[in-house]
Amino acid sequence: METPLTWNLPKSPPAPTLALTHGAGASTSHPNTAALAKLIAEQGVRVARFDFPYMRRAMETGRRPWPPDAEDVLAGTWIQVMQQLAEQGVPTSTLFIGGRSMGGRIASYIADAAEPAGMVCISYPFHAPNDPSRATTFHLEQMATPTLIVQGERDEYGTREEVEAYDLSPNIRLQWIPDGNHGLIPRKRSGHTEESNRELAANAIANFIKRLL
Repeated sequence: METPLTWNLPKSPPAPTLALTHGAGASTSHPNTAALAKLIAEQGVRVARFDFPYMRRAMETGRRPWPPDAEDVLAGTWIQVMQQLAEQGVPTSTLFIGGRSMGGRIASYIADAAEPAGMVCISYPFHAPNDPSRATTFHLEQMATPTLIVQGERDEYGTREEVEAYDLSPNIRLQWIPDGNHGLIPRKRSGHTEESNRELAANAIANFIKRLL
């Protein structure tokens, strides 16, 4: 059974493709993710958004989307989506995978074996919220896939100070979003806005993808 895809398309095809999924608590139709996908597409990258099975069930039934599927189901969904896109004519040489928070974490587990052109993780959950003692970064230290992590400077799942102390793979690039929290949203007193942070994230993602092709 195919996974439904929601496309954001650039004005001038052909274009590289970014398969993008969500974090644990909100679908890819959430206004923040939908707006980000639109901005990325405006920069010349096709975005294929998809939801994991538990999120689709929650939307169909109107129930709270919790708990997420088991990790093997989440990883299997990623593989299935990549195969589905390949069958639709998207070569892995122009396919990038990624997602917000949990979705990006699961993508990072399969990336080196699946061999996409690259990976984009938004608000990566390096550790439990506000608990850096539980950081899990071993596989990121070994990452071979070209990767961009877009992270808010004060993300409660990994602040700038914490993340810059990790021994991450040289294949991982970090784009810091000023004063951003886990949703990349800054405080009003910072002088930054949610919209400007979203534009910075979208531009960084599109530029990262285009530089690799």
